[in-house]
Amino acid sequence: MTASARKRVYFDHSATTAVLPEVAEAMTPYFLEKYGNSSSIHSFGREAKIALEDARRSVAKLLNADPTEVVFTSGGTESDNLAIKGVAMYKGKMKGHIVTTIVEHHAVLEPCEYLKRFGFDVTIVPVSSEGLVDVGDIERAIRNDTVLISVMMANNEIGTIQPVREIGKLAQSKSIPFHTDAVQAIGKMPIDVRADNIDMLSLSAHKFHGPKGVGVLFVKKGTKIEPIIQGGGQERGLRSSTVNVAGAVGLGRAAEIAMRDLEPTCEKMKALRDRMIKRVPELVPRSYVNGHKTKRLVNNAHFRFDFIEGEGLILQLDFKGIAASTGSACSTGSLEPSHVLLALGLTHEQAHGSLRITLGRENTEEEADYLLEVLPGVVSKLREISPFNEKSPMGPGEGGTCVQ
Repeated sequence: MTASARKRVYFDHSATTAVLPEVAEAMTPYFLEKYGNSSSIHSFGREAKIALEDARRSVAKLLNADPTEVVFTSGGTESDNLAIKGVAMYKGKMKGHIVTTIVEHHAVLEPCEYLKRFGFDVTIVPVSSEGLVDVGDIERAIRNDTVLISVMMANNEIGTIQPVREIGKLAQSKSIPFHTDAVQAIGKMPIDVRADNIDMLSLSAHKFHGPKGVGVLFVKKGTKIEPIIQGGGQERGLRSSTVNVAGAVGLGRAAEIAMRDLEPTCEKMKALRDRMIKRVPELVPRSYVNGHKTKRLVNNAHFRFDFIEGEGLILQLDFKGIAASTGSACSTGSLEPSHVLLALGLTHEQAHGSLRITLGRENTEEEADYLLEVLPGVVSKLREISPFNEKSPMGPGEGGTCVQ
């Protein structure tokens, strides 16, 4: 493939994924023919209920959970909120202590911040320069009134995989509920909620080739949690609302495919990831890999480049037909760089010059080679117009703002 081909290449699978044809096919009847409310007792409702419970069993099998421990939600954000608020405020509690990390998704950090309004304390544990949390830091953060520990399984930006099993074991020894946001991990690594000592786990279908608008919160039997949405009592009373049966069916089918194809898919993505991680620093001077070298998701290659700004990089790659993302939040209208990249000890300027490549099951060697062909020229062009380059009196990290 040459740069002139202008083929569209998608390297942003941590943002969302395409619904697989098998998933869409499984969902379609529940839009058009089998559209009953799963709470209804007539034949249409029973038909929907059977499909819903089949999907629940598929998700449970993927996680090594019991089907009764699977609660369908609208996605990862709602699952995180239900886990954090539902445990913290169980039976009207308005005080207590929560332990989490500085690199969590905003769907975890914001609920924790929200609970501080009601009297809860939150300890934010730091990470290493590779984004890895120290289990010892988690242990030292625990207090007598700690009601929850929440640590993500794998980071959505840099791909670093956290020592969840060890943290879960620690939490279990202290009789503290342990929640993990596994939204990015599903389909990229084996997950076993029993072996990993997990009490609650969040996932979202659209991150592993299911539909948008549906997710799951795994809630281990015996975990004390109350709903944050009150209503008709669906989903064991933990998530009142007419259940999105079609979405649940799609999620269940995506779970089956993820389990079926896990090993070959991971091997393929890892090979492409490792090729990129090796070649980009060789091809582009002053480029670096963010995140842990080995404890990282098989599909995540995250880089930073001196003397460039991430939004410009994304736009130039898009012009070449390549979709990716940046650690910089410039594209959201904010000049603030990613809190995850700052947590690694990067300066604002370094964080703004980041690129996240996240692979999917359909990406090919040809597409990886196309990125490696295009990227050096794009970076070089951006450096030529950068106010901070090798000829500048100020190097990266010594000043400047996000260029618009």
